Amino acid sequence: MTRAKRGEMTIEQLIARYSEIGVAQDRALLENLVGQFNRLYDEALAVEDELERREGDQRRALLALYGHANWQVRLNAAQATRPIAPQAARQMIEEIAKSQHFPQAGHAGMALYAMDRGIYKPN
Repeated sequence: MTRAKRGEMTIEQLIARYSEIGVAQDRALLENLVGQFNRLYDEALAVEDELERREGDQRRALLALYGHANWQVRLNAAQATRPIAPQAARQMIEEIAKSQHFPQAGHAGMALYAMDRGIYKPN
């Protein structure tokens, strides 16, 4: 999807697309489709960038995905909201790590490691 098309989407449409991307990433992970996962990762980042560009930094809308049924969607949303809602994001990442729902629990554990050691620096 082009930047121009993302620019025409409503925030609700961007959040829905972000959710779809996360579900597709989960499938790609489970099927070991690394190339597909990477393309989806880039698309998720593009949606995050579009939300950030919107007036008032609309990444906050991703907080609604913390309750999503899919663990990858939750993880993506938590990681994307660390700069704007660090306490809520950390709490969600901790919940994912404790869930033992792999591979997302492993990714969440590594995110906590990076946060605790100052490796991760929010932008």
